[in-house]
Amino acid sequence: MKNISLPIRFGLVISACLIAFFLILALFNLHTNPYFSLFNGFITGFGIYETIKYYKLQQADYFSYTGGFTVGIVAGFIASVLFTIFFTFYATEINPDFLNQLLTVFESDYNVHIGLVAFVVAIMGFATTVVMTLTCMQLFKKSRNIPQNV
Repeated sequence: MKNISLPIRFGLVISACLIAFFLILALFNLHTNPYFSLFNGFITGFGIYETIKYYKLQQADYFSYTGGFTVGIVAGFIASVLFTIFFTFYATEINPDFLNQLLTVFESDYNVHIGLVAFVVAIMGFATTVVMTLTCMQLFKKSRNIPQNV
């Protein structure tokens, strides 16, 4: 891929939206509710959709499945890494009691290390990225269903 700036730009925007959503939830003390994190998939999915759509418009007739898949994966991975870095910073520096608050939602007394939590956040982001990119590419790929003339 010649131009990597497109997925980087969209990855930055996706991560900014994820961070903004998290901080808005934190304002209302809803950031410890795991059900709200499901909306992260919609944010990531919409960002990947827009990335692939914009890439297809740029490429026109030269659009390929591989190229579209690549820009979607790169944008989502960049967003996941940046959000994981923010999440780790938030849980260690801004609100050090955040993990304890999060664990009380599950009514558990586990001693969880921030490294494990950051790993889980990153894996969730990467998995969401792969699934959403594969889903979006179904909308943008060239169809090989050529109608037969009877």
